[in-house]
Amino acid sequence: MKEIVLASGNPGKIREIQAMLPEWRITPQSQFNVPEADETGTTFIENAIIKARQAARLSGLPAIADDSGLAVDALHGAPGVISALYAGKGAGDAANTDKLLREMSEIPDGQRRARFICVMVFMRHADDPTPLFGQGVWEGEILRAPSGGNGFGYDPVFWVPTHACSSAALPPETKNQISHRAQALQALTRQLRV
Repeated sequence: MKEIVLASGNPGKIREIQAMLPEWRITPQSQFNVPEADETGTTFIENAIIKARQAARLSGLPAIADDSGLAVDALHGAPGVISALYAGKGAGDAANTDKLLREMSEIPDGQRRARFICVMVFMRHADDPTPLFGQGVWEGEILRAPSGGNGFGYDPVFWVPTHACSSAALPPETKNQISHRAQALQALTRQLRV
């Protein structure tokens, strides 16, 4: 069985990717003492490459990494690439969500369109000149207050029109089938199986 290092320690991501790539063994980068990469890119693609390259270089294995975030039309795409750091370094999910809701407090209903974006990268080795990419986009709207108890990040304020609830109100198995990350992983796995 071939092995891939995942540039993440998130157990949910590991399970999800392992389920979609049963012919590979997915190992978190922490097993190789790979530290979190400095995400210095200005795009999701750049940050995913930075993370995958570091994981591949330090583990000596092919690597998968993703970068994702929330883009809100009324905020000109913010929080975007800095979604996890929107309220400042170390601020956390609640502070990021609170800042988003404050900044959108004057935005009327009907103008609160947003999308989660995920880019996933596979690099055969650290110097791979042609990494494979998968991208997913999940359309929705920003609620005026959090709703639902599942998920993380901005899930409680992300309205999913197709399911008439917030992302945080979706059962995890449903979210894992329709989310931006699921879409990106599906696009990437199709290429890995060619």
